[in-house]
Amino acid sequence: MTEQLRASYDVVVIGGGAAGLSGALMLARARRSVLVIDSGAPRNAPADGVHGLLARDGMPPAELLERGRAEVRNYGGQVVPGEVGAATPADDGFGVALTDGRTVRARRLLVATGLVDELPDVPGLRARWGQDVIHCPYCHGWEVRDRAIGVLATGPLSVHQALLFRQWSADVTFFPHTMPPPTDEQAEQLAARDVRVVAGEVASLEVVQDRLVGVRLGDGRLVHRDALVVAPRMVARAGFLAALGLRPAAHPAGVGEHIPADATGRTEVPGVWVAGNVTDPAAQVGAAAAAGAGAGAQINADLMAEETRQAVAAHRDPFSARSEARITELVTGDRRHGL
Repeated sequence: MTEQLRASYDVVVIGGGAAGLSGALMLARARRSVLVIDSGAPRNAPADGVHGLLARDGMPPAELLERGRAEVRNYGGQVVPGEVGAATPADDGFGVALTDGRTVRARRLLVATGLVDELPDVPGLRARWGQDVIHCPYCHGWEVRDRAIGVLATGPLSVHQALLFRQWSADVTFFPHTMPPPTDEQAEQLAARDVRVVAGEVASLEVVQDRLVGVRLGDGRLVHRDALVVAPRMVARAGFLAALGLRPAAHPAGVGEHIPADATGRTEVPGVWVAGNVTDPAAQVGAAAAAGAGAGAQINADLMAEETRQAVAAHRDPFSARSEARITELVTGDRRHGL
């Protein structure tokens, strides 16, 4: 059965990963009405475990999220499966339309939908993504330590990746693939760190018994590798924000696109915050969770400021339009009861 939704909430959180659930937890503990809409497609789903997260290192991603959902619900927040089709302006905040036809209203939005990894079109690569095809040394470097590692060039940070992974293994090979060869300075850096450079386009990956064994080049050569490092192009999941005037912009690091925001997650659209990989592609789970919690606190403070302004205005002018409407309601009710 589809869970019953209220007509409106203080905050609708779009995205049920570490950032969204942390923001929702902060808001629910602040006694705000909170709805989390979770598409159920976390970026790290292929990974065996979450790494570098204090007290939760190695925990399967699905278990981490299930615990997070339970914590949000424990404080009265709602977490529902679904996908947002569009967010639109409304008089009292925002309208949120789900693709299944349900709609809700929100005074504020926290967008934590993450990103999509666009991978190079190399046969066999996508099927190994998150297993022995990896991208982050801090997420996966320990698991491939002292093994034969390849780095497939895909963009401006690929040489930097090769130099980083050299920290975890003495056997690192750099494949320029279809990118320009390393500059003289980069070639010197790679040579100084004993990183071998193998020219030629990568044609496919060789997999034996569900394990990467090598990289096949276009000329037929097979270079043995146990793991392959790739820098994907990272694109924010944010098409549903177009009606609000929020569209992904090129990330200054050249790694893809994100939704720009200030240090607190506040976007250029009043009332809309972002947290996690949708705005910071490099954020690991711990950093994304921290950003979500911080954005949640900022949203609560913003709501409190609005409510305080309204209370002060009512206190200064007890016969404001709002007060008059309430008096009319009371008088009408008295008349209906013959008083």
